[in-house]
Amino acid sequence: MRYESQQNLVPLAKRGPMNHTPQRYGTSVRGLPLEVYGPADQPADILIITTMHGDESDGTVVLSEAMRTVDPQDFKHPVVLCVNPDGTLQGTRCNANGVDLNRNLPTANWSAQSLLYRGHGQRERAIELSTGSSPGSEPENKALLELIARVQPKTIVSLHGPIGCVEDPEFTPLAKWVAQETGLPLVENIGYETPGSFGTWCAEHNIHIITWEFPVEPITQIIDSHAPVLRRLITGHDLPELA
Repeated sequence: MRYESQQNLVPLAKRGPMNHTPQRYGTSVRGLPLEVYGPADQPADILIITTMHGDESDGTVVLSEAMRTVDPQDFKHPVVLCVNPDGTLQGTRCNANGVDLNRNLPTANWSAQSLLYRGHGQRERAIELSTGSSPGSEPENKALLELIARVQPKTIVSLHGPIGCVEDPEFTPLAKWVAQETGLPLVENIGYETPGSFGTWCAEHNIHIITWEFPVEPITQIIDSHAPVLRRLITGHDLPELA
């Protein structure tokens, strides 16, 4: 497989448990730890995050696969393996308060109006979720923004699914590289309004963001084609310029 063609990997027999120690950067609604891996106490070129929506847990699995091939001494860029652990354990898009974290950021266009979204395999946007009692009300988002203030990343790579694209309004070399390496189309936007989204918050704070949407494929295929690219982001090896 392409995944195994990479050099200098942790031996296959050693990849079962996570071989990196996380730092706790916050606590979820239900008291679960919010954790970041890698160097998170200094400015970083890239911050990688995933699973802001708990029903998009492929991001956690694929990113974990990539992380477990990396020797701790080669870990350059910090990683949040799960932004929304409560939602992930419950299998829900929202957090334990019923809030879509990706519509709860303190942005100029945040809306108190409930969100209607289409669940996996459904045709109609009919499932109602809260956007929070106020902008940035949720502990998962408060902690994430505090982490970002500490890490001061030049670029944030946020993993989602299953739209199957790389979104970057600036069409930067790094986004072009991710699209080329994964075979995903590079798009300026996903084609609909996202008030209170993380992408909007990053734009308002002059932080470059690449939203990487996994495709609708078996998890084995996603691991094979996407984990090697994530590994290079984690280690910083042979990356193009960041902006």
